[in-house]
Amino acid sequence: MLSPVRLLPLLGSLLSLVSGLPTTSSSVVLPPTEDPFYSAPNGFETTLPGTILRLRTAPGNLTALVNASAAYNIVYRTTDSQYHPSWAVTTVFVPHSPSTGSDNLTSLLSYQIAYDTHDLNGSPSYAMYSSPPTDVILALSQGWFVNVPDYEGPLASFTAGVQSGHATLDSIRSILYSSSNPRVTVFNGLTPATTRTALWGYSGGALASEWATELQDQYAPELTLAGAALGGLTPNITNVLNTVTGTLSAGLVPEAILGIASQYPVTYDFLVSQLNPTGPYNRTVFLAAKGLTLAEAEVVYAGQNIYNYFVNGSDTFRDPRVQYVLNRDGYMGYHGIPQLPIYAYKAIHDEVSPIHDTDVLLARYCGVGANILYERNTVGGHSAESVNGHASALTFVAAVLQGRYASLYQTEGCTFRNVTVNVTDSAL
Repeated sequence: MLSPVRLLPLLGSLLSLVSGLPTTSSSVVLPPTEDPFYSAPNGFETTLPGTILRLRTAPGNLTALVNASAAYNIVYRTTDSQYHPSWAVTTVFVPHSPSTGSDNLTSLLSYQIAYDTHDLNGSPSYAMYSSPPTDVILALSQGWFVNVPDYEGPLASFTAGVQSGHATLDSIRSILYSSSNPRVTVFNGLTPATTRTALWGYSGGALASEWATELQDQYAPELTLAGAALGGLTPNITNVLNTVTGTLSAGLVPEAILGIASQYPVTYDFLVSQLNPTGPYNRTVFLAAKGLTLAEAEVVYAGQNIYNYFVNGSDTFRDPRVQYVLNRDGYMGYHGIPQLPIYAYKAIHDEVSPIHDTDVLLARYCGVGANILYERNTVGGHSAESVNGHASALTFVAAVLQGRYASLYQTEGCTFRNVTVNVTDSAL
């Protein structure tokens, strides 16, 4: 009997033939809720995770916006938080001049963007048209292929860790195993044997990246990941909600609650039933978050105690139906041990996620043999650290992708250290 790893490209080929891959692309850019491309074809449930279900050249002017030679959208099979078949979309960018490391391996950066919303139209594959990430442009200039998954999936399940990790891993699978599919020729230079892959994400992007590293050993053991840069980690969703409610970042709370609950219909219905039907903090206002980007939600809910929307306040989240979801999908560190080098960076005074949560998580990993360099910045807050820690994260990612990691960093064990990097000393 063929192993799942050997079957993956075969099933990918079969389904691609049925789906008529590759597809053509339009100059019209439609939001995901209006674009049929974002749906899964009939029968996708029978394929293995990572199978390409649909492929197209990214519509519109995306290549010009990020200075890529080509850009493609992939719909691929993945697995949701309840371990049921699902699908997601990723965008893959091809550099003008691909570079290789000293051993001639091609570089693939899986860059997880923090989109932090329960609005499907906030997905990176669409949002990048109005706000192309500087890091994608920078990575392409280095000659790296870049993968940018919509890791929240078709339900925009913000903060659902298992969903996010699975979708990140399967986006990489869809690229690296596409070369065995005769109808998908655009990534033929990217294979497990010829490609070195790294992960990078900050805040919500680090959530997806960390869960990918945590789940990889049991979910995608055939993948070899060279390293992960994780900035502004949010290991404990409950502590994040308690920390930001009543602050300028309170808009994160309804997005997170609806996002993670979308993976669990019973819990979702329970939470909605507990919202106040009338009054200033009512069900309609809370559920409006479903159509808001994070920037919009932060305006609407700024300074509000989000627990006021619930009849029983914060006690709502002690209900067993909610605790089940949080324990299963909201706390890092319980699904596996990262098997790759990690560079973690965070502001000690992070006002979104307490530094203690990250300290505890990474110490737990170190206690069972993980390889981690963790830098705790003495200045700045959550947003500031995305700037302050950027140069060191990029240096790490470049070293990993170029095959220089062993000569520049510790090859085993852990180092935790405080640093003072003051590119911006904003408290936020």
